[in-house]
Amino acid sequence: MTWTLHSAWRAGAPYRVRIGLNLKGCAYDYAAVDLIRGDQREPAYRAVNPQGLTPALTLDDRTVLAQSLAILEWLEETVPEPAILPAAPLDRAMVRRMAGIVACDIHPLNNTRVGRYLQLEMGRSQEDYVAWMKHWIAEGFDALEPLVARHGGRFSFGDRPTIADCCLIPQVYGAERWGVGLAPYPAIAGVAARAAEHPAFAAAHPDRQPDAVTA
Repeated sequence: MTWTLHSAWRAGAPYRVRIGLNLKGCAYDYAAVDLIRGDQREPAYRAVNPQGLTPALTLDDRTVLAQSLAILEWLEETVPEPAILPAAPLDRAMVRRMAGIVACDIHPLNNTRVGRYLQLEMGRSQEDYVAWMKHWIAEGFDALEPLVARHGGRFSFGDRPTIADCCLIPQVYGAERWGVGLAPYPAIAGVAARAAEHPAFAAAHPDRQPDAVTA
């Protein structure tokens, strides 16, 4: 099995998939996509994913999967152990709800192309851009914190990592990057601290990727 993950080191969506692949014990090759340089807009990457977004996962037969949640769900269906969704339908729905708060409500407003549009097309300042990022992260965490507090154990839902954690931990990284403190979110902070000690999450961290840029 030789899969290739087209990934950008600091981007949240491929970070989710790296966690999922690591949790499942799936090996993969890493193909870096430089979002700042604009690799995602070049013909070579558009041939992989016409939408021009990361991640994309190329399988052995050259099938390309895209959209992080779709990839994580496919992983769960094709590599069932260890599970990253609970067994009971209502529990699965709750995990998907948690994941959706990040992947559908926070992240689409916080990604690189939105920031570029705000600054280059709408003339917004860097200060406006940072305030925008912080607002939507905080609003999402305000919704997520009580769910994690109610349903969480060691992780967001119970004591085993799930798709919710695959989504949450990259967003915590984003929160730290943009200066959103976790003090108002003790349940989220606790999950993040425990995830930092888990090998699958640690290996997926942006700083450990081959295209990581260090200051």
